[in-house]
Amino acid sequence: MTDDGRGKEKGTGVSGKGALGDLVKAESMIQLAIALPAGCVIGWLIGSWLDKHFHQGWISIAGIILGAVAGFMQIFVTASRYLKRGH
Repeated sequence: MTDDGRGKEKGTGVSGKGALGDLVKAESMIQLAIALPAGCVIGWLIGSWLDKHFHQGWISIAGIILGAVAGFMQIFVTASRYLKRGH
């Protein structure tokens, strides 16, 4: 097959232009905005549950920290994927 120059992204089947391409870009940006708070909240909830289960008081703080690290990692992965596509 030859390249017809329409700007299709390799392996995705989504063209870089048009309404669908704009929706994909918006979804990526929303994912970046939600990753860190969601990681912190999920880490806090799991940590709080473990605090109650093991009768401790520090696990929820560790859960928040681990959730923040996971959120930052997700942000970096998503941002690097976005930048590699050239958007």
